Amino acid sequence: MSYKAYQTASARSEDPRSTEYRLLGQVTRALMEASESKSWELRRRADALDWNRRIWSTFAADCASQGNHLPDQLKAGIISLSIFVSKETSAVMRGESDFDALIDINRTVMQGLAPAASAVPQPA
Repeated sequence: MSYKAYQTASARSEDPRSTEYRLLGQVTRALMEASESKSWELRRRADALDWNRRIWSTFAADCASQGNHLPDQLKAGIISLSIFVSKETSAVMRGESDFDALIDINRTVMQGLAPAASAVPQPA
């Protein structure tokens, strides 16, 4: 099976929650790698930070749309996180902060998106 066919099959069978989990995993890995890069590797750092900021901006825009049926309190929380991510990203780019808070936020959200442990069959 080709990679393209796998992507198509994955996109058809993956629910939005799984897609968000996978996407946050990818961008979090990029942030972790960028945080370990040399300070002069600006492109690598900027690309990871920009990707993360764009993801969070998309989450906020989705929460602000009329078609979003998440509870209002959850939507407000996601929008607030998006604002924080944007400000923290700027601070990291200026060298006033590090990647830790951004990585921690993504990991925490991923924990909330992960399938419940009780849904995973336990060995006998």
